Amino acid sequence: MIARRLLVSVPLLFAMSFVVFSLVALIPGDAATTIAGGSDASPETIAEIREELNLNDPFLVQYGTWLKGAVQLDFGSSLYTKRPVSEELIERLPATTSLAAAVFAIVIPLSLLFGILGGLRPGGLLDRGLMFSTSVVVAMPPFWIGMVLISIFSVRLGWLPPYGYTPFSEDPLGWFTGIIMPAVALAAAGVAIVSRQLRAGLTDTMRSPFVRTAWAKGGDTRQVVVGHALKNSAIPAVTVLGILVGSILGSTVIVERIFSIPGVGTYIIVAVGNMDVPVIQATVLLFVVAHCIANLIVDITYGYLNPKVRAA
Repeated sequence: MIARRLLVSVPLLFAMSFVVFSLVALIPGDAATTIAGGSDASPETIAEIREELNLNDPFLVQYGTWLKGAVQLDFGSSLYTKRPVSEELIERLPATTSLAAAVFAIVIPLSLLFGILGGLRPGGLLDRGLMFSTSVVVAMPPFWIGMVLISIFSVRLGWLPPYGYTPFSEDPLGWFTGIIMPAVALAAAGVAIVSRQLRAGLTDTMRSPFVRTAWAKGGDTRQVVVGHALKNSAIPAVTVLGILVGSILGSTVIVERIFSIPGVGTYIIVAVGNMDVPVIQATVLLFVVAHCIANLIVDITYGYLNPKVRAA
């Protein structure tokens, strides 16, 4: 099953790499002139950019040259800093990776908790409260939640730093205090959406005949809910969790900027402002690969939760 999913991902990655590379072709007018700063740019600067991006070659030759380098993790050099893009990405990946890990460390346990609490007693007071709360949270964009958190916990209470990032290896406590607010801002909508999906699935599953049979055999709550009902209810929630990877990555671009985290999100915003095409291509391709890996993990999780998927 994993091999089949990997084979399906290969043509998808090729197609997406072509789309990402075509970003240069979508620039109106002469790409080198636009990137160099417009009609006021010197001919030497335009020629340098044209040479650096291989714009003198036919389009398919340009793509082939870029793809060959991308496969080897060579995305060229930044037009702004003149440093290799791969080196700058390696410097910034730990911040974004640790932020993503903190987000999912919040989303997964809280979604399980709220989904199970609501699904076991649908229509109850706790369930109605959770449904109302999650509906409100879904309507809040992550950047707005981030600014509210800064206003409360940094400006008014002074408990947490309003911006900045400390590597975990240097100061674990400093890392936690710097990462908790952006992680909560990104995780809030994910917790609301996934818990609602899990609650809906668990509500239906608890009415199934096999669950009633498990109760009749004398199973306790942990055995029936965790051992039987939860696995069958989790597939829709896992699907939504995989889809959320893309939205979380997109929101990371803004949230990292708000909290001054030197990650990939901040990197791509600066690159867009500077028309730094090699950086934009590399970071967008990185997001695409991350999304494909998330989908592969979702497919593997399907096979664990439902044996029929492994045999299909």
